[in-house]
Amino acid sequence: MVKFDNISELKEACKGVLSIEDDKVAVLDEKKLRAGLIDTLVYNAVFGKTAEIRGWSRWVIKMAALSYGAKPASIQGLYDKMGSGEVKGFTVPAINIRGMTYDFARSIVRAAMRNKAGAFIFEIAKSEQSYTNQNPSEYAAVILAGALKEGYKGPIFIQGDHYQISAKNFFKDRNKEVEGLKKLTKDSVESGFYNIDIDSSTIVELEKPTIKEQQMLNSEVAAEMTEFIRSVEPQGVTVSVGGEIGEVGGKNSTPEEFRAYMDNYLAKLERDGGFKGISKISVQTGTSHGGVPMADGTIAKVSLDFDVLRQISEIGRPQYGISGSVQHGASTLPEEAFHKFPEYEAAEVHLATGFQNMIYDSQYFPKDLKTAIYASLQERFSAEKKAGDTEEQFIYKTRKKGFGVPFKEEFWGLPQKVMEGITKELEDKFDFLFKKLNVVNSYDTVIAAVAVPENLTFNLKREIEMSA
Repeated sequence: MVKFDNISELKEACKGVLSIEDDKVAVLDEKKLRAGLIDTLVYNAVFGKTAEIRGWSRWVIKMAALSYGAKPASIQGLYDKMGSGEVKGFTVPAINIRGMTYDFARSIVRAAMRNKAGAFIFEIAKSEQSYTNQNPSEYAAVILAGALKEGYKGPIFIQGDHYQISAKNFFKDRNKEVEGLKKLTKDSVESGFYNIDIDSSTIVELEKPTIKEQQMLNSEVAAEMTEFIRSVEPQGVTVSVGGEIGEVGGKNSTPEEFRAYMDNYLAKLERDGGFKGISKISVQTGTSHGGVPMADGTIAKVSLDFDVLRQISEIGRPQYGISGSVQHGASTLPEEAFHKFPEYEAAEVHLATGFQNMIYDSQYFPKDLKTAIYASLQERFSAEKKAGDTEEQFIYKTRKKGFGVPFKEEFWGLPQKVMEGITKELEDKFDFLFKKLNVVNSYDTVIAAVAVPENLTFNLKREIEMSA
């Protein structure tokens, strides 16, 4: 793949395909863009030689996507209709992409187009951005490039998942921790993330005597972050904000906790100026992120309390107008569980580790690359191995970090037949999930519900700064 030496080369490559004038980009030749130029641009957006080349590549992709009709969007309008009961019957999949992001995203888009699905989300967690070396500016550009490559037009929902407060850092220096999260959030919104999940459930204080007191800090920080998001969202965009009452892997959530959180959260928003609140609430039902690996590396079966999802959704919609409950840590559940999410009225389900497992365990994945990655992980992260863990457990917990440096570019450069084999398996899985979650034929519903302002734009200078 060609790496540009300078911006003049980038602009020359775009001639006749994209018009680049001042602060605007227009698609002149869709066929040539999709046939090859977009591949070159996205490669330079990630692996370009300088921050300037990476930033320019990202900006051109994003502006071209706006011109083409693949537009970053907030899912708020759809969730408002779910909250009022006008729209129901499906659960929106939110898919975390840790590696092979361009080809991975394309497989999602192909499955969506085949199923006429519009209700699906691309997301990446705060922690994933770190260990996979994908900041918001890069991630959004790659997702939009994937949509362009496949010829998708419509709202593209890109989400910051688990924008989490570190309890340790928070109780040491509250302002510093919150300000750090605000910076990440601002960068994300400016990059095209118009959906942000604030996770301050980490500072729930279960040792407090009342549920209201237990949820107090959680709701206050969530409200503060919501107000901040409202101050940085683009004109005409209402960013969809998610809250969380139960840390995944902890005790199961209850309706009482939800009410305590919401009442204090909304009271603070009202006192501070009547800001628009959250659109959904993440709860704990018995899962854990990535599942629990057994000694042989297989995943332990979990007992998931679906009634928690239904109970909190049934309270959240009529009383608070939110879309409903959100399930995390679901990708490693057995296939027969997925039809239950719409049945039990979950608004959204988050899916991550299962796809990572599919990549590493695919019959197409090169054995020599896997061996090299595992050896590197054992060398670099041996201190993270817990007493009593088998090698299989250690690798299972750690291999998510293999998608970052130094193997990130190798994942992107897998041989074509290997990439086609892996992404076909992923595409088939998304086809299955879209059907089980009932988002098939949701495209028209999304188009009718979601407003995308015509004046959206991206700032070239900021893209370069965020590419450094």
